[in-house]
Amino acid sequence: MNKKIGVILANLGTPDAPTPQAIKPYLRQFLSDPRVVDLPKWRWLPLLDFIILPKRSKHIAKTYQSIWTKQGSPLLAISKQQQQALQNYFNHQNQNVMVELGMTYGNPSMQTAVQKLTDLQVEKIIVLPLYPQYSSTTTAPVFDAFANALKAQRNIVPFEFIHSYHLDQRYINALVNSIKTKMRDDEFLLFSYHGIPVRYENLGDYYREHCRQTTLAVVDKLGLLETQWTMTFQSRFGKQEWLQPYTDKFMQKAAPKGIEKLAVICPGFSTDCLETLEEIDEENRAYFLQNGGKSYQYIPALNATQEHIEMMAKLVIDKVN
Repeated sequence: MNKKIGVILANLGTPDAPTPQAIKPYLRQFLSDPRVVDLPKWRWLPLLDFIILPKRSKHIAKTYQSIWTKQGSPLLAISKQQQQALQNYFNHQNQNVMVELGMTYGNPSMQTAVQKLTDLQVEKIIVLPLYPQYSSTTTAPVFDAFANALKAQRNIVPFEFIHSYHLDQRYINALVNSIKTKMRDDEFLLFSYHGIPVRYENLGDYYREHCRQTTLAVVDKLGLLETQWTMTFQSRFGKQEWLQPYTDKFMQKAAPKGIEKLAVICPGFSTDCLETLEEIDEENRAYFLQNGGKSYQYIPALNATQEHIEMMAKLVIDKVN
């Protein structure tokens, strides 16, 4: 690898602080993205600005406060660990690679990442969205943010965009090893993925199929029976139908159906964040235990583990070569 390469690790983003004042502009940027909510702006934005944001900013601030650490937002803190670990990997390999973080919403922004790499005079940029399963609601906004950032550049650096890696064997193996390390033999395994509206799937988003393929690949390597696992979808928002079965509904009905010991993994999240640390490890844990469950464990995201970092590096190298 003789060329100077820039890598952008892209993720959703996070508010700057766990306060309504910081969360409101972050949420507005996120929820006003037509990739996320595709309603007509004349109909959606007044509802967002005058009803949803004033109400949800206060509620979400409380949930962020429950997971906020001395290092700040877990998603940002872990993302920085991933960035540094990946940079160290390339340095150790004597590769001329510069790694930056670029969030779709919030800070550090995609525009900042592109500008930093441009200032470093990289000869090519590899954009790695940390979404293994493609969705028009997550991966596509990364591309939009990257394309918008390029508008500020006179000269466009050649680039590669990693579309998805839901069946990459290094990713599957990392998930399998993570599960083997944590899961006990008598536990039922739940794969919980972030949901999307069913309407988006009907319009062509193949996210559910990517989730299904990832799950089946992991199950096959673990040698699990059909009675030992299932797949659900979490984090639905609004009144329209989302992908089912719903994670929270499963939690409330699992124990009465004989599932008393549960291990939960969220393969779509490369970095632990609000949706895993609060929604899965706190809120859904309570649903399960309050409805007869006896034991519950959340298997952390791959985060900055060595296997995950090496997987990222290989994805980048594949694009360079």
